[in-house]
Amino acid sequence: MNGFGRYLAAAVSARFASEGMGMAVVLLALERTGSAAYGAYVLTAWLAPHVLAAPLAGAAAARARRPRLFHVAALGGFTAAVAALAVLLGRAPAVVVLAVAVLGGSCGPMVTGGLSSLVAGLVPAGARRDRAYGWDASTYNAASVTAPAVVGLVAALASAAPAMAVLAASGVLAAALAASLPYGEPGPAPAPGVPRAGLGAGLAALWRVRELRAITSATTLAFVGIGSLTTTSVLLAGGLGSPGAGGVLMTAFALGALGGSLTLGRMTAVEPGRLARWALAGTGVALAAAALSPSLAVTAALFAVAGVCDGPLLTATLRIRSECAPEAVRTQVFTLGAGLKLTAASAGAALVGLTADAPAQALLGGIAALQLAAALLHGALAARGPVPAAPGSAAGAATDPSAGSATAPAGRRSPGAP
Repeated sequence: MNGFGRYLAAAVSARFASEGMGMAVVLLALERTGSAAYGAYVLTAWLAPHVLAAPLAGAAAARARRPRLFHVAALGGFTAAVAALAVLLGRAPAVVVLAVAVLGGSCGPMVTGGLSSLVAGLVPAGARRDRAYGWDASTYNAASVTAPAVVGLVAALASAAPAMAVLAASGVLAAALAASLPYGEPGPAPAPGVPRAGLGAGLAALWRVRELRAITSATTLAFVGIGSLTTTSVLLAGGLGSPGAGGVLMTAFALGALGGSLTLGRMTAVEPGRLARWALAGTGVALAAAALSPSLAVTAALFAVAGVCDGPLLTATLRIRSECAPEAVRTQVFTLGAGLKLTAASAGAALVGLTADAPAQALLGGIAALQLAAALLHGALAARGPVPAAPGSAAGAATDPSAGSATAPAGRRSPGAP
């Protein structure tokens, strides 16, 4: 298996463990304490650190002199927290359980954006790398389809604790595969007098580089809606006379997203910003149609169409981050982008909880409107004039701001961008 093949196996294993945590934690809490609410609190503690830990994880990964050790340690910490929660949840004091969840969640950015940032070092720039990001995006979709199903099956056949053990074993496999990847030599240290890229450099790059600002703003807005889609699907299925079919709708969406990432996501001839706008607009239109659907079967079909449209969005996002992020803050850009999206999704889940008494069709219509608004937002931000080049660009880059600073010109721009 070549380096990228091992990377995909590591990514699938790590993201399988991550995607399964939501269901496994709630099932285990319900099994041991009788309270699903306790599981929700633990899950919140697991998710909450992502956006705060993202810049720290990205900066630490960029500065690591032994990147192999850093990535393996991050995946190991993530896995150890999963295993510890399997033992402690419902048995140890709540403060201990929540502390373990916070520590494990702090490693989460390296499972998402942190791993994706390695693709640029494994695959040469160009069409091959663009296709590689399509495969990387499919690992998220594959994990989102398989992990809840496996957790539910193991919990039904045995209990939630063995289901957590399966997730921990997947994390161990991910760490072992990550240890085998070719990381190359660490970059040179900054020249004397040139500061390293600080913790805020990644956030500065997300704001100052037009393409990064556009895609980050648009996907963060879109994920407020995506984060509320699971709860909304349950309410929608109930309104259509099938209260237990919410999982069917989400499975249709996830399978569609997997298919979309493996097909439409590999359209390397399409400029990634345009692909992102098409994906957002298509998802919004399909979900809006689903809100008007009279039957569960038609709704499931439209959810699948929405998933197909959503599938290429992550591929396009990963391509933009890779092509437009300054080299020294690339990992920060990946981890921050993933952290912001996850935080937006959590906010969306909380928001739909506050408005759960509204008609499910209206909630789904709101989610669709957010996708369309995100497409318009991306178009508006991406269409503005070029960001002025930083002082010292081109020949002067070595003496003015370093090429690794957030204000330095990014690497290869996306095709067709000014």
